[in-house]
Amino acid sequence: MVEELLTAGAVAGVGIVAYLGAAARVVKQYERGVVFRLGRLRGGVRGPGFTFVIPAVDRLRKVNMQIVTMPVPAQEGITRDNVTVRVDAVVYFKVVDAANAIIEVEDYRFAVSQMAQTSLRSIIGKSDLDDLLSNREQLNQGLELMIDSPAVGWGVQIDRVEIKDVSLPETMKRSMARQAEADRERRARIINADAELQASKKLAEAAEVMSEQPAALQLRLLQTVVAVAAEKNSTLVLPFPVELLRFLERAAPTPAAPAPAPAAPSAGIAAPAASGLGPGAVVEPCLDGSPPPPPAEPDVPRG
Repeated sequence: MVEELLTAGAVAGVGIVAYLGAAARVVKQYERGVVFRLGRLRGGVRGPGFTFVIPAVDRLRKVNMQIVTMPVPAQEGITRDNVTVRVDAVVYFKVVDAANAIIEVEDYRFAVSQMAQTSLRSIIGKSDLDDLLSNREQLNQGLELMIDSPAVGWGVQIDRVEIKDVSLPETMKRSMARQAEADRERRARIINADAELQASKKLAEAAEVMSEQPAALQLRLLQTVVAVAAEKNSTLVLPFPVELLRFLERAAPTPAAPAPAPAAPSAGIAAPAASGLGPGAVVEPCLDGSPPPPPAEPDVPRG
C-alpha cells in the first residue's frame, strides 16, 4: 500500500513538474508577450520576466520591442523633370503596441517594408533631381510621414527614414559634370574680369599721379629693372614706353639753327677785275687744278 502511494506520489510529482515546465514562460526585457486563450486575446500584454500560461489552452506570442533597421530595396523611377534614377533608403521603426502589431496586421515587418517601397517610389515621382541630390532632409521627413500614417494603426512607430543613395545614368553624370565645369569656368571668368577692373582703376590712379611728375615713370622703370635683375636671369627684357621717349625728347636741349648751304659752283670762274677782262668775262678752269693761263691780248689793228 505504501509502495502504491509512493508510486502515485512520484507520478503526480512528475506530472506537476511537466505541467509547470509546459506552463512556464520567460519574457525577455526587450520583449512583450501577447496571450491568446482558445484564439481570443487574454488580458493585457505580459511584461518581461517569468509568467505562466495554460498548456494546450493558451498560446503566447512574443513581440520584439527594439528598434528595427530595415533596408528598403533600390527603387527605380522617373523624377518630375523626367530623369530616370534608382534610389534606396533605410527605415528605423519599433513596435509600441504589441497587441495591435499581432492582431491588426499579419506581418508588420513585411507590411512596413512594402509601404516603404511604395512611398519611396511616390517620393521619386513628386521630386526633382536637384531635390533628391541636395534637399534630402525635407524628402526624408515627407517619406517618414507617408510611412508613419498607416503604420500607427498597426502599433508601429516610424522612428526615422533616410535616403541612402541616388544612382544616376552615366549620360546624366557626364552632363552634370559638364554643367559643373561650365559653371566653374564662368565663375573663374567673372573673378578674373573683376580683378582686371579693379587693377585698371588702380593703374588709372597711378597713371594720373605719374602724369604730374614725369620723372616718376623713369623711376618706376628702374624699379622694374632691379626686380627683374634680382632673379639672376641671363636675358633681360626691358620695356621702353613711348611716354619715356616723349619725356626725353622734351628734356633734350634744342639744337642751333644750321648754316645756309653754299651755292653750287658754276661751270666757270668769274675773272677778277684786275685781270683786264671785261665785266661778265668767264675764265675756264684747267682740268688739273692749275691756275688758268692769262688771257691773250686782243689784236689791235695798226694804222
